Amino acid sequence: MTILEALILGVVQGATEFLPISSSGHLVIVPELFGLPSPPLAFDVFVHLATLVAVVAYFYRDVSRLVLCVVAPRRLGRQELKYWRRILAWLVVGSVPAALAGFLLNDFFEELFASTLAVGLFLVLTSLLLWGADFALGRVARRTDGMDGMRAPDALIVGCFQALAIAPGLSRSGSTIAAGVFLGFDRATAAHFSFLLSIPAILGAFVFSLKDIGGAMAGGSGAAYLVGALAAAVSGFLAIFFLMRYLKRHRLRLFAIYTLLVGLFVVGLSLL
Repeated sequence: MTILEALILGVVQGATEFLPISSSGHLVIVPELFGLPSPPLAFDVFVHLATLVAVVAYFYRDVSRLVLCVVAPRRLGRQELKYWRRILAWLVVGSVPAALAGFLLNDFFEELFASTLAVGLFLVLTSLLLWGADFALGRVARRTDGMDGMRAPDALIVGCFQALAIAPGLSRSGSTIAAGVFLGFDRATAAHFSFLLSIPAILGAFVFSLKDIGGAMAGGSGAAYLVGALAAAVSGFLAIFFLMRYLKRHRLRLFAIYTLLVGLFVVGLSLL
């Protein structure tokens, strides 16, 4: 992998990791369409770690409170401590389904990454979830208390939607944001919890694949991987910045249309 190829794929990864359009799907489609080498699993996980840096940087205040409520609880007020301990508990609950799916189904879904047809179909499914979330707005009971009103069943349901995103082409952020909207949360709150929930998911995937990264770095891909990681971190931060502001005023329709068109295009190509 050249540095230019790593730069392109890093930007694609960072931009699509947090926008509800599927990073895994685009990391399959882009190399296929533009003649780039398919990124190895190690590169995929390495740039995912860079997107972890992006989400931690953007939500630095939240992450610092989550850490303090464990290591230095006295530095937080009573109500603040209670709130962040509850959010931490829901993040743990929401992370369980993805951990189980990754452990039990990883090999099966890894094989699907070689199928552009599967990627296209899962992109269409992402579109349907986003359309469904838009349809649900105004039709489900509205919850106005933000993440403070979240309960364990809510976190578990969102976590189950996150687990589905192990499939290539099924957007993690799209699935979890849609789940939050189905539960009655506004789009911005759903996205906020989705991004916080991505932290343990990305970190877990990185730890699970450390052996692959070590082998790739030893093979002389270090410079390209670092360039790709930097590109992913910067584009990921900008994607979060954009989406959090976009969702305060706009629906998910734009992303639903995009994933539908791209999904149908990929399905069509795979059948030719």
